[in-house]
Amino acid sequence: MATSTTIRRQARAVRLGPRSLTALALVSAVGVAGFGWPFLAPPGSQIGAHAQDAPWLFAGLLVLLVAVVAAAVSESGLGPKAVAMLGVLAATGAALRPIGAGTAGIEPMFFLMVLSGRVLGPGFGFVLGSVTMFASALLTGGVGPWLPFQMLAMGWFAMGAGLLPGPDRLRGRAELAMLAGYGFLAAFAYGTVMNMAGWPFMSALASNVAFDPHAPLAANLARFVAYCVATSLGWDLGRAVVTVVLTLVLGPAVLRALRRATRRAAFETPVTFEAPRQ
Repeated sequence: MATSTTIRRQARAVRLGPRSLTALALVSAVGVAGFGWPFLAPPGSQIGAHAQDAPWLFAGLLVLLVAVVAAAVSESGLGPKAVAMLGVLAATGAALRPIGAGTAGIEPMFFLMVLSGRVLGPGFGFVLGSVTMFASALLTGGVGPWLPFQMLAMGWFAMGAGLLPGPDRLRGRAELAMLAGYGFLAAFAYGTVMNMAGWPFMSALASNVAFDPHAPLAANLARFVAYCVATSLGWDLGRAVVTVVLTLVLGPAVLRALRRATRRAAFETPVTFEAPRQ
């Protein structure tokens, strides 16, 4: 007897269109330049001028991030149900972040970003990651020139989960294993790119792992790797392990809850209002 399998297409709270994709690409390009300028600038250039430029980069990235959200709202229809879901998840993530403050690697918000990006898609994931980091910075008093880098890195982190294969077909242990593996690698990637944001401002005279504006690219890459190993490897490993453990233990329940909420919200069904009957 032949059997047929019905695959339900997973709804997306934010569907990226041409304008929102263009804005996202622009944000990412500026972010890559902001993170990677020490490796892009030629030796002996006026690197120190970046210290004065940091506030301008901060303001510019925030404007571009707002442009991504505005483009998603205008083109992709970020309706009231998606905004409500965004608010709930961002508030939850912001509340989870202080739990591990001061304790190496205990950052439970990362697993929530992975699962939310997986269920709700890359567009929603990018917006959620950015908004969550901004809200948590307000909650913990962590507002500064580093904040746009954190917002962008967390947006990439959650968006990447939404780009993983098999959103409509893959379920069960295979999906959990994939999400746990992604969370492990992405946790290290997040720590690495955030190291790039702060590493250039170490004094080259203070340490042999600091950025040297007069050294060639290969030498600075070696210094950066040594800097990551010496300063953040333990923290990044703790973050990765916590993300994996929470994904494997809490992942099934959280995925079911998110998918049930997504089905009930029916994001892709337009909201209509009827005039009251006379």
